Amino acid sequence: MNLLRTLATVSSMTLLSRVLGFVRDSFIARLFGAGLATDAFFVALRIPNLMRRLFAEGAFSQAFVPILAEVRNRNEGKAGAEDTRALVDCVSTALFLALLAATALGMALAPLVVYVSAPGFAAEPGKFELTVAMLRITFPYILFISLVALAAGVLNTWSRFAVPAFTPVLLNVSFIVGAAFFAERFDPPVLVLAWAVFIGGLLQLALQVPFLWKIGMLPRWRFDLKHPGVARVLKLMAPAVFGVSVSQISLLINTIFASFLVTGSVSWLYYADRLMEFPAGVLGAALGTILLPSLAKHHAGGASAEYSRLLDWGLRVTLLLALPAAAALAVLAMPLIATLFHYGQFSAQDAWMTREALVAYSLGLVGMILVKILAPGFYARQNVVTPVKIGLVTLAATQLMNLAFIGPLKHAGLALAIGLGACLNAALLYRYLLKQGIYDPQPGWLAFTLKVGVSVVAMAAALVIAMGPASAWLAAGWQWKVGMLAGLVLLGSAVYGACLLLLGFRLRQFVIGGAD
Repeated sequence: MNLLRTLATVSSMTLLSRVLGFVRDSFIARLFGAGLATDAFFVALRIPNLMRRLFAEGAFSQAFVPILAEVRNRNEGKAGAEDTRALVDCVSTALFLALLAATALGMALAPLVVYVSAPGFAAEPGKFELTVAMLRITFPYILFISLVALAAGVLNTWSRFAVPAFTPVLLNVSFIVGAAFFAERFDPPVLVLAWAVFIGGLLQLALQVPFLWKIGMLPRWRFDLKHPGVARVLKLMAPAVFGVSVSQISLLINTIFASFLVTGSVSWLYYADRLMEFPAGVLGAALGTILLPSLAKHHAGGASAEYSRLLDWGLRVTLLLALPAAAALAVLAMPLIATLFHYGQFSAQDAWMTREALVAYSLGLVGMILVKILAPGFYARQNVVTPVKIGLVTLAATQLMNLAFIGPLKHAGLALAIGLGACLNAALLYRYLLKQGIYDPQPGWLAFTLKVGVSVVAMAAALVIAMGPASAWLAAGWQWKVGMLAGLVLLGSAVYGACLLLLGFRLRQFVIGGAD
């Protein structure tokens, strides 16, 4: 399996999803702006999203995939296939029952959940009640998307990466269709967004079924909590909740802080987060997705040298692509926001406030992506203790930074704390990978870093010169903005690519094979 080709496939599917996500957010910004209704919706969406990343795509996937890869690798043949199927069946049944209970409890306790996660909303009864109503609609999304995450873990272990990467497209399609054609049928219209979450989750789950059936791993009902695989997944999953999801817990705490700031703060952070998540998803999530199964297989096979070489490849690809992405986000913050969101109810003030948050987020983008590469280095070895310790230290440091920054920087201070916390998390993970002998850097890192750094500086300088004053983007028409932004993206890519070529970089240097 060529990992560079696999990365291109997964990234292209993720790119499609992210592009549609921007179309979705443009509809939301145009129709609803950044105010009471969107603050309520983004809180109602963030809570199930947090649970999804904590217990499904985060802790569950990091615990389940290494064990599944180990069982499959150890038990080849017909008998082994039955052992693997039993693991999938038992874990799926236990997960479904736990999710069903959590969903029912969450819907029943929605007022309490909103009060805890956004206590500032309690001072505005209409805002609080709207958030509660939408949370009850969106909460079943946890059930749907967690089962989607289980299916993705199985498919990725079988090296079927494209379908799980494409799946999020359906959620964005649900949003776009709902906002464009059905908003006027709801009272208030913003409720259509909550129902789009529900329907999008259901569609994503339905898409997985035929592909699981094709590889013979469509889960069957098998209730056996004593199955050793279930016990091992639970043992790894409990502490992994903290280790893999520190940034998500920080985002929830940020929502609590932001709920006490001026109306619109939650929405400004959301729109900035969406732009930051574009490179984080296209690169970080894609790399983490393809690395974890291969790392787990190398560990199960005792190939420690290949394990270290694969981590080194992931880190180099991350720096090669994440550094220019972070610089471009900071430089092009206003062109991006003005082109994507500055229409209808989304005011110039909203654009400037979102820009402040995006620039702050961009300072920590490389750290956020590196965490997605470094954490699997531990979880593939079923080591959850070290990331948990690091995660708790990072969480505490992030909250101290929140308290320090929120006064002078308001909502942008919350974004800055998240980014710097991610950098601290990545630095500590890297340090312990070296200390425990898990990772041995390949030669040439200093020259590699200097060449990438020079190319990024050249790209940033070209963009600053070409983009003009930020205020001009707010006054321009959408045709000019779209054309100019496309030109800036092409210019930045051309300058960066040309510098890399002149400095000796070639695509074939990054071709590497993974475990099949």
